[in-house]
Amino acid sequence: MKFKTRGLILREQNIGERDKLVWMLTDSHGILRAFVRGAKNIKSPKCAGTGLLSYAALSVFEGRDSYSVDEAQALEQFIGLRRDIVNMSLAQYFCELCLHLCPTGQEAREHLRLILNSLYLLSRRKRPPEQIKICFEMRLITLCGYMPDLVMCAECGVYESPEMVFVPHTGKLYCAACADRLGIQGARLPIASVTALRHTVYADFERLFSFELKEELLAPLSLATERYVATMTQKDYPTLQFYKSMLQA
Repeated sequence: MKFKTRGLILREQNIGERDKLVWMLTDSHGILRAFVRGAKNIKSPKCAGTGLLSYAALSVFEGRDSYSVDEAQALEQFIGLRRDIVNMSLAQYFCELCLHLCPTGQEAREHLRLILNSLYLLSRRKRPPEQIKICFEMRLITLCGYMPDLVMCAECGVYESPEMVFVPHTGKLYCAACADRLGIQGARLPIASVTALRHTVYADFERLFSFELKEELLAPLSLATERYVATMTQKDYPTLQFYKSMLQA
């Protein structure tokens, strides 16, 4: 059976001298692993459309126990990312998260939309990279069933206080007074950071990346969100460690 879909290439693996395997996030079938014949030939029309981080219109053949890409027309290749190793490494972290979290064999339009918008903003430098990372992590983890409870303090019910504590291993939020009284450890965040964190989870998608936060507040919030993702998924991400090493280089 053959079907048409659109998808983003998240990972590629060379097979012999001419062919490769690709892992892609598609709008109609979620994560697919597919064989691409002749994809390494630069004259092949499938070469550009099945390269890493290519977003393409795809014609896919579904066999008994495997998929293969028959046609691929590149729609966007995020060229700007390939000129910046730091942003490229962050993009690969996004890809690793999608490979681990996104559904397989079922519709994943919102997941695809999220990573495409994130890559666009990253490649065009429309937002600070750490802000894009925070938005991507929290909205993806929410889409995949791990929504944190950020509405109010989990103990006393207060909506906001000058400082609040986000607990990555539970996804709960506490006012500073309750956290101190109960001995709760977590990321201590000023209310501006808490407002931004709530925005990443609860805002309409069209406004997801629109918040503003002082540069010095982005790094501690980013650390809190990556710890939440790692705890909820019970996994460490090598691409994240590589990205952080690039930041320090």
